[in-house]
Amino acid sequence: MSYTYPGVYIQELPSPVHAISGVATSTAAFVGYTARGIDGRAELVNSFSDFQRQFGGLASNSELSYAVQQFFLNGGTQAYVVRVGMHGAGFASVTFDTLTFTALSSGSWADAQLLIDVDVQNVNLTADPLAFNVTVTNLVDQSTEYFPSVTLNTSAMNYVANVINDPDSGSQLVNVSIPTAPATAPTATGLIGSAINFSGLTGSLGSTTAKDFDLEFTTVDPAPAFPALTITVLPEGTPVPQTAAGLAAQLQSTMVAALSQGSPGASVQCSVVPVGTGQGICVQVSLPQYPDAVISIAAPSAGTGDAATPLGLDTPSSQNVAHYALGTSHVYAKQTASVEGSNGTSLPTTADLQAGLSGLAKVPFNLLSIPDATRALPTDQSALDPAVNPAAIYSTAIALCDQVRAFLLVDPRPDITSVSGAIDWISEKLGITDPNGAAFWPRLRSPDPLNNSNLRTFAPSGVVAGVYASNDGAGGVWTAPAGIKATLGGVQAMTYTLSDQENGTLNPLGLNCFRQFPVYGSVVWGARTLAGADALASQWKYVPVRRMALFLESSLYQGTQWVVFQPNDEPLWSAIRLNVGSFMQTYFLKGAFQGQTPDQAYFVKCDSETTTQTDIDNGVVNILVGFAPLQPAEFVVIQIEQLTGQAQS
Repeated sequence: MSYTYPGVYIQELPSPVHAISGVATSTAAFVGYTARGIDGRAELVNSFSDFQRQFGGLASNSELSYAVQQFFLNGGTQAYVVRVGMHGAGFASVTFDTLTFTALSSGSWADAQLLIDVDVQNVNLTADPLAFNVTVTNLVDQSTEYFPSVTLNTSAMNYVANVINDPDSGSQLVNVSIPTAPATAPTATGLIGSAINFSGLTGSLGSTTAKDFDLEFTTVDPAPAFPALTITVLPEGTPVPQTAAGLAAQLQSTMVAALSQGSPGASVQCSVVPVGTGQGICVQVSLPQYPDAVISIAAPSAGTGDAATPLGLDTPSSQNVAHYALGTSHVYAKQTASVEGSNGTSLPTTADLQAGLSGLAKVPFNLLSIPDATRALPTDQSALDPAVNPAAIYSTAIALCDQVRAFLLVDPRPDITSVSGAIDWISEKLGITDPNGAAFWPRLRSPDPLNNSNLRTFAPSGVVAGVYASNDGAGGVWTAPAGIKATLGGVQAMTYTLSDQENGTLNPLGLNCFRQFPVYGSVVWGARTLAGADALASQWKYVPVRRMALFLESSLYQGTQWVVFQPNDEPLWSAIRLNVGSFMQTYFLKGAFQGQTPDQAYFVKCDSETTTQTDIDNGVVNILVGFAPLQPAEFVVIQIEQLTGQAQS
């Protein structure tokens, strides 16, 4: 600033304050089989209604669906779900004009339920002759996706593959592949005539009184059994609509009335489309039994009238499928292939679930549940499905949790029905002693709405994830998600009822138990990590201590990004101490640490002692943060002493 006149000058200085916010701690992630949904992609759900809409809701062969329901029932608010399809499942698809649309969700559910429509309404074909509109319809829930003015021009920003295949703003139902670029835009669905000849509809040139205008409607394969109909669109002597839109509306209402008699549920959509320099009519007839039926309109075999000639609808080359339908196996008109989806041979295997975990690589989550990792055979709730190997799945899962600072919730095997079996499992068979996880036993039982509310045995990680989320909101991540406040919503029974002595055998091994107490009901009665066995003597023995450390690590990681590329000297170190210290002080005041004073509770060190000249030369700044964690009161000892009568003084 140049000082030229006597007076006061104002300068705005950069602030050294960079507030650090605490990250979320209770966003759950679920990996496993669902009835439908996008395969291999993490989808955010904020309620069980979201899950029902995106993944089909409860399914008797989907352990994950019950876990998600229990998560939200027990206080969970946000989750990511990765669908793993059936082992060997195939994807429904349809091909036309070298474009192939493939369902994002494997299985036969999409067969004849996903429809693709192409039209050119309101498209500027002069500017881009390769442009068109795409509509994707899901008949399962009657939802639609509309992508206007996409193009086959590969250099354009609205290139159809880029638009539809975008994981965020694109289709959530299908993707498209175009191995060979077509020279023209794809053929529109339905029956499109040439430009409307209004004079052919009237009795004499310039007259607005109709001739007797009939259409003969029939279907060709795949619906040859549908009877031919002669439909009078404009009875002789009636007024002729003077606009293309009016004529399309007249045609639509007349055809709906006629077709509904022979095919209940049939629908007709007549719309105006550009044809050369004029306007034509696109007719789309949908028969519930034949989503990709081809319709034919021609002059009636007998009778008066000028038939379809004025609309150009009797041109054989204009006949096309009503909709391009995925998974019908039909090949008609411009639809050159339609491959059926398949349900696969079995529920997901170990390799399938391990591959599904990769879908979580780019989303933020804190709790991980894999209910299918210990799947019980459908015919025997006490047997483990031989297609899954829990140890291998959890080994992959814990490596992911270590990488992203998340916490794994380990479900017990269904064949563990005794305390001795539980001891053998946690000591020998699980094979994981990582602090970023916790194991639970026994399995839980809850009414199954898909089986007349009879009790169903299920993996408990969904319930536990909800309890953890609820506890984080009520008391903070530094408090133990266990005890009489950690009630299990919806749980009516357990596969094994533990006594105090049996619980006392399992707790020192780091296995968290579920207990039932009068008044309080079913509760989580343990807060130890997979490194919580007494013999390991780990500093991360307790769940709240470990999860608090993960919370601090993630928060400081995100909150100190501003430090990168700053001059590495005392002004920077001072700013780091200020901002990290303020963050730690906030949680000290919330009671997250031991100690009566900040000095007893935490410290932040960043100076010339932590960062030497060699570090500076190598572009490194070292920040040392310490905290005194709150250890849960796991054992409460009450000492009682009997007082004898005392002599009065």
